[in-house]
Amino acid sequence: MSPLATAADRLIAAYQRRLSPRKGWSCAHRVAHGGDSCSVAVRGFVARRGVVRSVVPTALQFLACYRAAAMLAQSDVSGVCCCGGIPIPFRFPLR
Repeated sequence: MSPLATAADRLIAAYQRRLSPRKGWSCAHRVAHGGDSCSVAVRGFVARRGVVRSVVPTALQFLACYRAAAMLAQSDVSGVCCCGGIPIPFRFPLR
C-alpha cells in the first residue's frame, strides 16, 4: 500500500477501535443487509484500490448506508437477528 493508503487504513482502524464502539449505534447498511459495515468496506476499498480510486466506491457505500438508515427509520423493526448472514427483522410485543 502507498503511504497515503497506509495512513487512511490506520485512521479507519483507529475509528473502528476507539470511536465506533462509543457512538451508540451500528452501521445501518450492515444492520439492514448484513455483511460488512461501512468502515470495513471502505477499509477494503482503500487496501485494494488505493485512496484516490476508492473515492467513488466509498461515496456509493455511504449512499447505500443512508438509504438503509432511511428504510430502517420508516419500519417498526426493533432489531435484527443475523442468521447465517441473512438479517431477520424482529420486534417484541409491548406489554
